[in-house]
Amino acid sequence: MDMILSILIPAYNEERTIRLILDRVRDVQLVNDIKKEIIIVNDCSSDNTVGALETYMAKNPEMGIQLYSQEKNQGKGAAIHKAISLATGDYLIVQDADLEYDPREYNDLLKPIVEGNADVVYGSRFIGGNPHRILFFWHSIGNKFLTQLSNMFTNLNLTDMETCYKLIKTDIAQSLKLKEKRFGFEPELTAKLARVPNIRIYEVGISYYGRTYEEGKKIGWRDGFRAIYCIIKYRISR
Repeated sequence: MDMILSILIPAYNEERTIRLILDRVRDVQLVNDIKKEIIIVNDCSSDNTVGALETYMAKNPEMGIQLYSQEKNQGKGAAIHKAISLATGDYLIVQDADLEYDPREYNDLLKPIVEGNADVVYGSRFIGGNPHRILFFWHSIGNKFLTQLSNMFTNLNLTDMETCYKLIKTDIAQSLKLKEKRFGFEPELTAKLARVPNIRIYEVGISYYGRTYEEGKKIGWRDGFRAIYCIIKYRISR
């Protein structure tokens, strides 16, 4: 039976880039003829994201894109929760609707999976020789601090806990009772994955084409404090 990778795309006000990222997802050929399931959750966008998606889907019916719209804006984490619940593939991965992450690197994350070594694969922006856009010093310090703090509580040795690219066995992801609706999703997910008995977690280097705030980046310093809170909270509460 063919393996399926569910590609989960949370979208909020991504009218400008959503068609471009979908082109990249469409064009990537997965190893071992793995099939793609594309699930988009629109988090009540206030721009024309839905219109752009409907036009794209009409032009590309062979992609079988599933579109679900939240009735009100709930946050990225909430959109991902919904997408996880809808996934039917063997594995799933979150793909941001912007252009910061390159779908061509799905195969790098799939390698430990198809070789039978991993249940979860993180794509790290801080290892390997792939391209990385040079942006904010304090963001990089913040990311590394949060990763190290998370590692202290989970006893993992990740280099990039906050990465968007986490390829996870679907039944494992669906077994987790995830609560965080915004950017606390990443530390919560990592904390709960770390507690799964005998789970095999790998990490591979990926590229990163980061955005500035003028280009649409949404995460801010408040989200960093929420991440610290979540790292501690989900270590204490089992």
